[in-house]
Amino acid sequence: MKSPLAPGIRLITSFSRDSWYRGYILFLTFLFYTAYHLSRKPISIVKSELHRNCSTLVRPADLNITNNATWCDWAPFDQDNYKTLFGVVDNSFLVAYAIGMFFSGIFGERLPLRYYLSFGMLMSGLFTSLFGLGFYLNIHSLGYYAFVQVMNGLMQTTGWPSVVACVGNWFGKGKRGLIMGVWNSHTSVGNILGSLIAGVFVSSEWGMSFIVPGVIIASTGILCFFFLVEKPEDVNCTLPQHHSDEENDETEPLLQNSPNGNQTINGAISTETPVIVQEHTEAISFMGALCIPGVVEFSLCLMFAKLVSYTFLYWLPLYISNVAHFDAKQAGDMSTLFDVGGIVGGILAGLVSDYTGGRATTCCVMLIAAAPMLFLYNYIGQRSIGTTVAMLMVCGGLVNGPYALITTAVSADLGTHASLRGNSRALSTVTAIIDGTGSIGAALGPLLAGVISPTGWNNVFYMLISSDILACLFLTRLVYKEALGWCGRVPRVRGFKEI
Repeated sequence: MKSPLAPGIRLITSFSRDSWYRGYILFLTFLFYTAYHLSRKPISIVKSELHRNCSTLVRPADLNITNNATWCDWAPFDQDNYKTLFGVVDNSFLVAYAIGMFFSGIFGERLPLRYYLSFGMLMSGLFTSLFGLGFYLNIHSLGYYAFVQVMNGLMQTTGWPSVVACVGNWFGKGKRGLIMGVWNSHTSVGNILGSLIAGVFVSSEWGMSFIVPGVIIASTGILCFFFLVEKPEDVNCTLPQHHSDEENDETEPLLQNSPNGNQTINGAISTETPVIVQEHTEAISFMGALCIPGVVEFSLCLMFAKLVSYTFLYWLPLYISNVAHFDAKQAGDMSTLFDVGGIVGGILAGLVSDYTGGRATTCCVMLIAAAPMLFLYNYIGQRSIGTTVAMLMVCGGLVNGPYALITTAVSADLGTHASLRGNSRALSTVTAIIDGTGSIGAALGPLLAGVISPTGWNNVFYMLISSDILACLFLTRLVYKEALGWCGRVPRVRGFKEI
């Protein structure tokens, strides 16, 4: 009598070869972008160490410094305008990132993703480490730190379009919101790990708060070079279903001038699929990507949503340190709760949008709810530890949920839209346009926070609340279209529809 297979082996064999490869790619790209965000976070943790309240510390007897009030600060951030100088450093990275992102998608479509990602991570590791070397080389030039941030910002643009394009190549439309909501937790996981790693060294040798993350992202670049698989066909796996037959029918009038307008792509296993893929290998133009329905609206919405998210990313530890009077490590550790909430918010946004078929409506509802929660956090968030923990997690979920949904599932939906007729190479450009526009807001948020915070933190929160409301307004047309679909006025397609 033949003995039954062991339970573990039955579990392993229950998954197909395609499933194992898809899980492998999901894990690998998760690891890559975790490293990207891990290397961005240290600057927000180190800020409260570069400029401290020196009156609370014991000054060494052998220290020969004339200004007793700033003896423990790191020049040039020992001046009264230190918040403005921090804003310069932040925006050197963010402005370079925003500008570079529009070009990164173009390069990402025309270069092998494996080489492009590997190069980007190695160079990001180099420039992140160079910032930390300023501590050991005793560098006090604002120009040095700003230059390193500019170069790091340009190198970091290699990440997002590439990983989204890779995941989009492997995963179709089914449950894309949930899958990418879980996958997008790499952003928050990277922020949390970056905060914890930087916090270990911030009070003793803040240079290591940058060097260690720099080494980590460079190591993942080497991992990418040896193990990334860009497309399913590279390892003879079946292609995913990017859109449904209903979407093909709806978009047919858009394609009557197309030489291949009579062909249908359904993602099923057939001998025709490889032929269709190869007939659409031309990279899409920038204007062509902008003409995809929904790209402009979601891009502008993301600009204001990302403004709020990145203001918290760069200024939350300093805000907690100033308002709750925590030291640098405690403030950094407490700020990770915002990212914990962001993980839950991103998964919830993906799950709800998959079930309802309303990507825009899901984003809009969360943004509307975020506005009063930000107001409450500013006024009652520091009354007790329990209140702080709860408010940080709720605000993190509501702020990062829409941001996560737009940059992942929505970008992938638009980049594989039925009107493209199988041109999967458009995904990198569409992702870069959406995230590049969002990065303009990411650059403006910390800059405005640096300018406004000297007038009071209340004004910073009013700016964030206003940004949330503006983000909602840009989605009103899409929300209206989705509402018509639910009422049966227009054909509805689960996950994403013609908008």
